[in-house]
Amino acid sequence: MRILGVASASAVLALGLAGNALACNIRDFSAVASCDDNGKGIITVTDTDASGKEATVSVYLESNGADEKLVGTQTVTGTREGATVTFSEDWAPKAQYRVHIKAADIVDEDISPNLTAPSEACKGSGSETTPPASETPKPSETPSPSDSATPSPAESTTAPATTGDNSPSPAAGDSNLAETGANSNTPMIAGIAGALVVVGGGAVFFGMRRRGASKSN
Repeated sequence: MRILGVASASAVLALGLAGNALACNIRDFSAVASCDDNGKGIITVTDTDASGKEATVSVYLESNGADEKLVGTQTVTGTREGATVTFSEDWAPKAQYRVHIKAADIVDEDISPNLTAPSEACKGSGSETTPPASETPKPSETPSPSDSATPSPAESTTAPATTGDNSPSPAAGDSNLAETGANSNTPMIAGIAGALVVVGGGAVFFGMRRRGASKSN
């Protein structure tokens, strides 16, 4: 009897350990953020629960430690090889996601730690190239060089040439000389100078004759 009791207890313990090993638990679930073949962001949750329990998977985008939005909810039935569910999500680099698992009354908790997206966005993701609205550069108010260099119609109009006398205008020097000759006393001064020359010459002439006459005496 004692031998049968020990054998029964061993069998129950073995069955209990086997049952615990096959029971669904949070360690059967994992999540990863990646890119699909089209370069779009996705979040994939894998369930390796060999007991085949159906579980509900909910993915939340986190912001400052709180749920910002529900990305989506799907159900999955685990397999030993791993069953997956995929959520389309245009995740930003290093974004945080909370993945919650609910499987009957067995599991009701989050995958720990939270899922962190890669540091580089997918090639087809808009979050890689589109800046937030607050950071969108405003168009420059400075006029372009072409605008500032283009003369206005009023500035580009050539002033008409002034019509007048076609005779050539005298040079500035000629005008001054002509004006000086007309208003000066040059003729009178020239006449006086000529008279003085004549008088001087006569005086010299008579002086020389006088000196010659005195020497001869």
